[in-house]
Amino acid sequence: MSKRSAHHHATKPKASLYEEITAHIVTDLEAGIFPWARPWGTGGANQACALPRNAATGKAYSGINVLILWGRLFECSFASSRWLTFRQASSLGATVRKGEHGVTVCYADRFVPKREEGDASRTSQDLQEADGAAVPFLRRYTVFNVDQCDNLPDHCLVEAPALPEREIVPQAEALTIATRADIRIGGAKAFYSPSEDTVHVPPQPAFFEQINYYRTLFHELGHWTGHLSRLNRELSGAFGSKLYANEELIAELTAAFVCAALSIEPIVRHADYLGSWLKVLREDSRAIFRAASKASKAADFLLAFAEAGETSATAAQPEIGS
Repeated sequence: MSKRSAHHHATKPKASLYEEITAHIVTDLEAGIFPWARPWGTGGANQACALPRNAATGKAYSGINVLILWGRLFECSFASSRWLTFRQASSLGATVRKGEHGVTVCYADRFVPKREEGDASRTSQDLQEADGAAVPFLRRYTVFNVDQCDNLPDHCLVEAPALPEREIVPQAEALTIATRADIRIGGAKAFYSPSEDTVHVPPQPAFFEQINYYRTLFHELGHWTGHLSRLNRELSGAFGSKLYANEELIAELTAAFVCAALSIEPIVRHADYLGSWLKVLREDSRAIFRAASKASKAADFLLAFAEAGETSATAAQPEIGS
C-alpha cells in the first residue's frame, strides 16, 4: 500500500465518525434538546450537572464526549453520570444487563505512519515533526451507564444526594390544585400530552433552581388550556411547523403572565424554541399580537380557578356571631 493510500485509509474512519456524531447532535438540536440548558436534573442537581466520569478509572470525559453523555443521561433519565465499557464492567466482576444499549464515545489521537524502507535514519519523532506525517484519527468505543449494570463494586457507585425539601409557593400550589388537571410528577421530561390530557413535569427538587418548577409547570398548563374541552386551540402542529412554534410561544407567554400575577420570579426562560419563534415573527408582524392575546386568555382561564377557590373558601367561613 502506498503512503497516499495509507493516508486515505487512515483518515476515512475519522471523517465518518465526525459526521456521525455531528449528525446526532444536530438532530438533538433540531428536536429542541439542549441538555446543557435544562433547568432540572435527573438524580439530584449535583449528579445531573456533573461532568461525566469513567466509573472504573475515575477520569472525567472531555470535549465532545461530555455533550454525547449528557444527551444520553437526560434521554434515558439515568441517575448517575458515571460510565464504563463492557470490558471494564467484566473486569470488575460486574455485568451489563441483557438488552441494554450503550452509547458511542470517541478517543482522539495521532497516527504516525511507518517509515519507508531505506529511510532508517528518520525516527518517529522526525516523522511527527514532518509536515503532514502525523495523521489525526478518532477511535470509537461503547460505554454503558452504571445504572445499566449489575454487581458493580461500591467504589464505582456514587450515591445520588438526597433531594432537598420542596420550596413551595403556596399561591402557585393552590392554583395548581384548583385546576384539577391530571398532573404527573416524575421522570426527566416536561410536556403536555393532548391525547391523554395529562401534564408531565420532573419533581420540583430536581430543578437546579426550584422556583423554575413553577414556570415549567405553568408552561405545560398553558398547553393544557388549549384542549378541545377548554379553549380549543389547534394542538396538532408537528415539531418545526409554524403551528407548533405558535403554540409554544402561547404557552411561554401564558407561563410568564401567570407567574407575574402570582408574584413568582423564575430565572429560566424557555429559549429552546427561540429560532422557530423568530422565524414566525419575522414572517408575520401580527403573530406576536395573536399569541399574546391567546396567552392572556389562557392565563385568565388558569387564574380563574384560583379566584373560584378563594370565593368558595370565603363562602365556607361562618359569619361572626353565628
